[in-house]
Amino acid sequence: MSAEAHKPIATNRKAHRDYHVLDKLEAGIELRGTEVKSIRQGNMNLAEGYARLEKTGDVVLYGVHINPYDHGNVHNHDPVRPRRLLLHRREIKRLFGQTAIKGHALVPLRAYFKRGRVKVELGLCKGKQTIDKREDIKRKTADREAQRAMRARR
Repeated sequence: MSAEAHKPIATNRKAHRDYHVLDKLEAGIELRGTEVKSIRQGNMNLAEGYARLEKTGDVVLYGVHINPYDHGNVHNHDPVRPRRLLLHRREIKRLFGQTAIKGHALVPLRAYFKRGRVKVELGLCKGKQTIDKREDIKRKTADREAQRAMRARR
């Protein structure tokens, strides 16, 4: 596979800050009309996105913003409409058991093209407390200082 095959379209930086990512999986996304053209222009935002399992057995992605296509017409899509995710039935059953646990959520981590199709990497996440965030900041600061000391030593 080429490097272009998994070039990220959009990433959700807030996800790693606000959640512990327990598991990751890849899902296709059901798009309409000019949405793919708009995504190719880089007009996708995952920041407020989340996925939910519906009673119908589908996994639906909410809150993901795809701007309307610049050269579209009156039949452009709604920018924040719910979009169905394409997963195998066994993956949906596994997710159903894991998201039933209190505090777990499905969060889109990144979107990318794979063989010409838009894919979304979903993360099964557990929310972080502010204490956890402080520990992460301390660890990153300590790592950064260690790297600086090693560079200065050379």
